[in-house]
Amino acid sequence: MPRTAHIRRLFLGVALVYGAAPAGAETLREALVKAYNTNPTITGQRAALRASDENVPIARATGLPSVNATGDYTEFVVTAQNSFIAPPRQAVARANVSIPLYLGGQVRNSVAAAKTRVEGGRATLRGTEADLFTNVVSAYMNVIRDESIVGLNTQNVRVLDVNLQASRDRFQVGDLTRTDVAQSEARLALARAQLQSAQAQLISSRENYIQLVGTPPGTLEPPPVLPHLPDSPASAVTVAIDNNPTLLAAAKERDATRYDIGVARATRLPQISATGGAGYTNYLGSISKTNGVAAFPNANKTVQGGLSLTLPLFQGGRPAAQVRQAEALSSRAIENVTATERNVISQARSAYAVWRSSEQVIQSSETAVNANKLSLEGVRAENSVGTRTILDILNAEQELLNSQVTLVTARRDAYVAGFALLAAMGQAEARDLGLDGGVLYDPVANYKRVSHKIWDFGGDGEPAAVATSTAQSPAQDAHVQPQSDPLLATPVDRNPALTTGMDAPSRR
Repeated sequence: MPRTAHIRRLFLGVALVYGAAPAGAETLREALVKAYNTNPTITGQRAALRASDENVPIARATGLPSVNATGDYTEFVVTAQNSFIAPPRQAVARANVSIPLYLGGQVRNSVAAAKTRVEGGRATLRGTEADLFTNVVSAYMNVIRDESIVGLNTQNVRVLDVNLQASRDRFQVGDLTRTDVAQSEARLALARAQLQSAQAQLISSRENYIQLVGTPPGTLEPPPVLPHLPDSPASAVTVAIDNNPTLLAAAKERDATRYDIGVARATRLPQISATGGAGYTNYLGSISKTNGVAAFPNANKTVQGGLSLTLPLFQGGRPAAQVRQAEALSSRAIENVTATERNVISQARSAYAVWRSSEQVIQSSETAVNANKLSLEGVRAENSVGTRTILDILNAEQELLNSQVTLVTARRDAYVAGFALLAAMGQAEARDLGLDGGVLYDPVANYKRVSHKIWDFGGDGEPAAVATSTAQSPAQDAHVQPQSDPLLATPVDRNPALTTGMDAPSRR
């Protein structure tokens, strides 16, 4: 299966999996489209690639004919006394053309190196897309995770507040001790501190989302399932070595440095050019006349043509130094390929391990949540008959909260790791994700537009910002939709009170 079709439908059929999105909700696809079109990191990399495209016509220009014209006007204020034909003034116009015939392979190697670096730049742009999308997915899932954690902690604070009020009422009638009330107060204070930390983390995640996507997150839909994930780290590494854009870019740079060596060697080879020129001199009627006849004409023309041979004999060791330098840079590029390959292999294996581990954590956490709900129900029932204390209930509630937080965190980690695994395999770019937010950026179109231009006049106009500013976006808060778990919506003591707090003797 072609790599572009291997994961083409990553986000297709999202509505079938999750149903229609509610009004105002934002999907992961929409967030990726926004980032693809307006994030300054990717728009800047596109501009960098366009700049690299221009290196091809720049390199090709060295092998094309060059034409220049010059003009001079001279006033001879003082002339030699022994000169019989020196005119007081003259105007000279010259035109010269030079056509390179042989430059020792410099042009051929320069153009090849420039083209290879353009191909490497396209791979770098692919890598930038994959990195950006991975960061957007991470930010998207961070917001979903932190909203869930804030909701869980908010509900926990609300439940503990009700528990504390119930504990105080039962203390008033002598059913509980001051120790029970103190334990409830301490647990409530701790829960409020955890809530504040969760809210701060949520605000940070929402602001990071704005930085990457350009707009506030709003209500986020659950993400679609990631398909075509590998079945082993070995298969992930195999695909990554063939398709990872960062590795491909490093390989292209290695290939380009080989052409750079040829360019350096060309500086010590002969160079042959065909030359031609024409000149026109006018003395502006300043030639003196004898018996009405000028010594020589007031104007004359010249035309010449020929061949020019440059044979370097000694340049102070400069060519050899340039060759050694190019060879050393090529050696560095070769080592960079190995280093990049190591990094890609590590990324693929690590992402696979995190993804598989998170999937197992999800299964364990789901079991733990269900077990802790049953445990909390049982502890409360046993408390009703006097075999469990308030502290037992508080501990059961905390264990349930911890398992719920672990579950939402594992879901986030599994999704982000799965997407990072696809990115390491070179399958998490715009052309792979099937983004339909408009025409995808085509890096080849600009290359075709400029690669063979030879006209000296022109440009693309004054640059203007493409990415959007977030200066006007509102500061984010930690507001979330309230959650309500029926199991936690009841107070600690669900039995009829012996008396109410208002009827307690201490309150009369």
